[in-house]
Amino acid sequence: MPLSNAFREKASNLIGITAGNWRPEQVKIATHYTQEFQVSGKLLKSGLIVSFMTLISRVLGLVRDVVVANFVGAGAAADVFFFANRIPNFLRRLFAEGAFSQAFVPVLSEVKAQHGDDAVRELVAKVAGTLGVIVTLVTLFGVIASPLLALLFGMGWFIEWLNDGPDAHKFELASLMLKITFPYLWFITLVALSGAILNTYNRFAVAAFTPVFLNIAIIGSALYLAPTLDEPALALAWGVFIGGVVQLLFQLPFLAKAGLLVMPKWGWRDPGVTKIRTLMLPALFGVSVSQINLLLDTVIASFLLTGAVSWLYYSDRLIEFPLGLFGIAIATVILPNLSRHHATANAERFSQTLDWAIRFVVMFGLPAMLALMVLGQPIISVLFMRGEFTQQDVLMVSYSLVAYSCGLLSYMLIKVLAPGYYARQDIKTPVKIGIIAMVANMVFNLMLAPFLSYVGLALATAMSASLNAYLLYRGLKLAGIYQLSRQNCWFLAKFTLAALLMAATLWWLSPELNDWIARPLTVQILLLSSLCVGAVLLYFALLLLFGVRLSDFKAKSVAESRH
Repeated sequence: MPLSNAFREKASNLIGITAGNWRPEQVKIATHYTQEFQVSGKLLKSGLIVSFMTLISRVLGLVRDVVVANFVGAGAAADVFFFANRIPNFLRRLFAEGAFSQAFVPVLSEVKAQHGDDAVRELVAKVAGTLGVIVTLVTLFGVIASPLLALLFGMGWFIEWLNDGPDAHKFELASLMLKITFPYLWFITLVALSGAILNTYNRFAVAAFTPVFLNIAIIGSALYLAPTLDEPALALAWGVFIGGVVQLLFQLPFLAKAGLLVMPKWGWRDPGVTKIRTLMLPALFGVSVSQINLLLDTVIASFLLTGAVSWLYYSDRLIEFPLGLFGIAIATVILPNLSRHHATANAERFSQTLDWAIRFVVMFGLPAMLALMVLGQPIISVLFMRGEFTQQDVLMVSYSLVAYSCGLLSYMLIKVLAPGYYARQDIKTPVKIGIIAMVANMVFNLMLAPFLSYVGLALATAMSASLNAYLLYRGLKLAGIYQLSRQNCWFLAKFTLAALLMAATLWWLSPELNDWIARPLTVQILLLSSLCVGAVLLYFALLLLFGVRLSDFKAKSVAESRH
C-alpha cells in the first residue's frame, strides 16, 4: 500500500523524521502500521454496525417480552411457552448460530482466501444441501416425538400428568406447543447459514437485523391472533413459526445480490463439508455449554414451584440484551478476521484482534453487569409489571437477575475467547473446557438449588460461565496464542474503578421498590431513563478522567506497537 504525502507529514512530525528522507525500512514499518490502523478502524466500524442492528433487535425483543408478560404473566401458560420455545432455540444454537457457525466460518474464510469465489459457491451449495437434509430429519423427528421431548425436558410436568395432578395440563400443552415451535429450527438453521456467508463477506448488518422479524411476528401474533384461539398462549408459538419463515425470506435477496444464492447439493463426502462436520460434531457440545446449562435448569425448574421457569426466562432475557449488544456482536465481527489472520499466518494481528475484543467487551460489559444488579427491580417493574405480571413476580425475577448478572461479563468473554480456538480450527480444547464447565454447573446446581431454589440455578450458571471463561483464557495463554498485555490490564483496572463508582452512585440514588411502584408509570419511566443516561454519562466521564480515549479502541500508536 503506498503512503500518502499527508500520512508522511503526520508521521514525520510524530517520530522526528524529515519528510522526504524516509529509508525503505521506515516506509515498510509505516505501511504496516497504516494497514493496522485501517484494520482496527474496520473492526470498530463493523462492531458498531452490528451493535446498532442488534440494539434494534434487542429493543424489539424487550417490547416482545413486555407484550408476553402482559399477556401470560409468569403463570402456567408462560412456563409452558418458554419451555416449548427453549428446546428449538437450544437446538438452534447447536445447529445454527453455535457449533455450525464456529466450524463453517473458518473453513469458508480459508476457501475464500485460498481458492476464490467460485470455490466458495461450490462449498456453500454442498453445505446447504447436506445441512438441509440433516436438519429436515431432526425437525420431523421433533414434531412427531414432541410428547417424548416434553417428557425428557419437563419431567416434573409429566409426573403431574401421570398422577392427574393440578399441573397435568402443562404436559399436554407443552407437547402441542412443541409441534408448532419445532419447525422454527429448520428455518433458522438456513438463516444462520446465509448469515454466516454474508458475515464472511463483511456484510454484517443483514444478519444482525434479521432477528427483528421474529420479534415482530411474536408481537403481531399475540395482539391479533391470540383473540381468535381457544388457547391464546398458542398464538405465541405460531408467532415463533411465522418469525422463522419471514427471517429466511428476508435474507435470500441479499444472498442473491452477492451472487451466493446457489442450488443445494448433497455433499457429505466433499472435503470442505467433511472438514466442517469434523469440526462441528465436537462443537455441538462445547460451543453451547451455557445453553445446555440453561436447558438443564429448565428440567430442574419443572420440579419447582409454578413460575420458576418464567422467572428464570425473564431474568435471562434481560441478560441477553447487553450480551447480544456487545458480546455476540463483537464475536460475530472478530471470527472472520481471526480466521483470515490464521489462514495467512499473521499471529500478531490475531493477538491484536483478541486484545481489542476483550478491551471492548469489558468496557461495556462490566458497567452493564453492575447496573443490572442495582437497577434490576426498577427495570423489571417498568418493563413487565402490568396485566398478569405482579409485584411478587418483580421480586422473584429480580433475585434470579442478580444471580445471572454475576456471570454477564464471563458470558461475554466466552463469546470473544472461544473464537480464538475456532478460528484456528481447534474445537477439541473448548469442548474439553465445556465439559468441565457443564459438570461444574451440575455440581453447583446440586449444591445451591436445595437452599436457593431457582435462584441457585441462576447462580450456578453464572459460576460455571466464569469457570469456562477462565479456562478458555488460560488455554490460550499456555498455548502461547494470546495473553493480556500490560497495557490492557491497566485499561481493565480503569474500567473496573469507573464501573464501581457508577454503581455506587446508582445505588445511592435509587429508591426502594415500594416507593418506586407507588409512582405513576410515566414518572417511573422518566426516572429510570434519567438514572440510565446519568449512569452512562458518569461512567464515560470517569473514563475520560482516567485517561481512556476513543483512539485506544481504533488503533495502537506507533510507539505502543513497537513493543
